[in-house]
Amino acid sequence: MSELDRVAAQTPNRVLNTVFFGGGTPSLMQPDVVASILERVRSLWPTSNDMEVTLEANPGSVEAGRFSGYRDGGVNRISMGIQALNDRDLQRLGRIHSVAEAQQAFDIARKTFDRVSFDLIYARQDQSLADWRAELREATAMAIDHLSLYQLTVEEGTAFGDRYAVGKLRGLPEDDLAADMYEETQNICAKAGLNPYEVSNYAELGSESRHNQVYWRYGDYAGIGPGAHARLTFNGKRHAIETWRNPTKWLAEAEAGNGESLCEIIEREDQVTEFLLMGLRLSDGIDLIRYKTLAGQELAGTKVDVLRELGMITQENQRLRALPKGRMVLNSVISELLLG
Repeated sequence: MSELDRVAAQTPNRVLNTVFFGGGTPSLMQPDVVASILERVRSLWPTSNDMEVTLEANPGSVEAGRFSGYRDGGVNRISMGIQALNDRDLQRLGRIHSVAEAQQAFDIARKTFDRVSFDLIYARQDQSLADWRAELREATAMAIDHLSLYQLTVEEGTAFGDRYAVGKLRGLPEDDLAADMYEETQNICAKAGLNPYEVSNYAELGSESRHNQVYWRYGDYAGIGPGAHARLTFNGKRHAIETWRNPTKWLAEAEAGNGESLCEIIEREDQVTEFLLMGLRLSDGIDLIRYKTLAGQELAGTKVDVLRELGMITQENQRLRALPKGRMVLNSVISELLLG
């Protein structure tokens, strides 16, 4: 609680619109702990009347009684990490739950909460387009109002990255097949009434994740707990903040007065990069007036013209948006814009 008190002192009188219990397995927390945190949060900041409170849940740790306790304590949205509707692939992804357990957990969640999201990963090992099409149709039939659908990426320093580096991660789809899977994702979700409001997120109108939109719209957010990240503006400057990743280290430092491992001012050039990286993920894109305020200049006209002619982006009413063709290669589009 002391970390909440410390951050609240840095951000007085800010209206709090969302709270997100994430990272690891928050659904292992006792409901009374969640309720006490939310009670403290409400005592420290003014909150909106319809504050969104999301809790991430691991399907293997879901219990009906615990979910009822979360709801009674103030949670009003659940985000569930299902990841695959195929037991073999769940094992390959290192998940300890089965499809049956995931579906049972989802049934408990949807009986308890009005808003429930779950995520899947596609472009998995040995996955065909037909496989993904069938799985996605099953997912959209299950979905209440929101799906997060991520393409599998192999990054250095992860278990997948290590296996890939020594040639033990075979059967990943080629780029063309992965692109076809992405395009099919758009088509199937659209038919199910789920709007692609962000590159990897689909929702019924009005059911978008308000918390995650704070990130994508480059708003301020606090991060409390081991390994948390934050972007906060105070003393007239925007700061990048990280906390200690090791829980024991974080707890010791928090008890000593500050659990942060990093707090540094973000320079203007880096703010511009972050603004583009996050904002162009959204289907409604970025506000060019805000870009000019951040950058001190307008976005390079030549690059915008070229990308528009290629059908990658569109510009209207002071908003710049990536079109479906551009969203498939979004990192390249953003790189071109940043190079000017």
